[in-house]
Amino acid sequence: MVYEEMFSTYTNKNIKGRHITIESIEPILNDLSDDFKVQIEGKSVLEKPIYSVEFGQGKTRIYMWSQMHGDESTCTKAIFDLFEVLKNDDEYSHFIQSNFTLLILPLVNPDGAKLHTRENANGIDLNRDVNECSQPESKILKQLFKRFKPEYCLNMHDQRTIYGIGETNKSAIVSFLAPAFNENRDINESRSKAMNVIGGINKVLQQYISGHTGRYNDTYCDTCFGDYFAAQNAITILFEAGHHPNDYSRDLTRKYIFIGLLEAFNIIHENDIVDDDNSEYFKIPDNKVSFFDILYKNVKIIEKGNQKIINFATQYKEVVKNGIIIFEPYMVLIENNDVEYFGHVEYDLKGELFTSKYCNIPTTDVRSDFFIGSNMEFVDGLLKK
Repeated sequence: MVYEEMFSTYTNKNIKGRHITIESIEPILNDLSDDFKVQIEGKSVLEKPIYSVEFGQGKTRIYMWSQMHGDESTCTKAIFDLFEVLKNDDEYSHFIQSNFTLLILPLVNPDGAKLHTRENANGIDLNRDVNECSQPESKILKQLFKRFKPEYCLNMHDQRTIYGIGETNKSAIVSFLAPAFNENRDINESRSKAMNVIGGINKVLQQYISGHTGRYNDTYCDTCFGDYFAAQNAITILFEAGHHPNDYSRDLTRKYIFIGLLEAFNIIHENDIVDDDNSEYFKIPDNKVSFFDILYKNVKIIEKGNQKIINFATQYKEVVKNGIIIFEPYMVLIENNDVEYFGHVEYDLKGELFTSKYCNIPTTDVRSDFFIGSNMEFVDGLLKK
């Protein structure tokens, strides 16, 4: 299957960027054909609709949801690219339609999406609400699981730019997890099958983003939906869309999520899943917090009359302004020098002196405008040309 060609052909040009809201997706949902069963399953705290999309009549039932964290929109875009593929009256669409029944919640948290926040309008992280189900969005997600009775669950998220791959200087573009179903992190048949699907997806992604895939931490979380569904014996797979170099819009990362979804369908259909061989899964390196957006190395500071050479960083904060995500740069003082950090952009400043009108030394949460030496001015964290 020529995945890149499919992505190029079927990318939905009407949905892009990071700020994906109900208003972004409703016109597309309304334009889907009768092959798609689109329903409003309920309302959010602020009375926004929560849509489900069902496609296919096959025996393998797959439940998929995205944007339960409102500011995590990359997988939502990939889902709408998948819809473009399925809209076609062709062999691949018929293959999915006859072999799978897909039930997809493309945007679980519309209030958080509008505000570009992780939490919903009540300030609740929906992915810590599976037991209490105190929020309307959580209730819908859990009730549909019980009603649909899926064999597979695909839990779609984004991860921050801070994640890298193992001990390398490579960013985590896509990461996966077969979540634990108990505190011992045992491996039962369902979890083993999830590991095998992930291992197969990873082998394909290595052709495109070699060394840039990671394995997420599998500490058991009894309040998280993925762990809960895994405990109900659903074969549960976490997708984490991460940072591709120079792709803060994540319109490149969406391609690899799209490819991962298509390969997952392929592996599941072929049923080429060996219960006792998880070796490919465990070859995937761990995710590690090892990156900053911008890293400055070997900077001289004067603190209490003493000269020191330090590293410091800039990290972006995402803010919505006029419906657009703005990346505002703020300094981060690196206090743990025993950890090797990397930057998506790096500067070696060769012992030149830091000065700023905002602070005497690099200070966390201060705007990243400063001078290095006598002739290097940094504005918004970047060297001014």
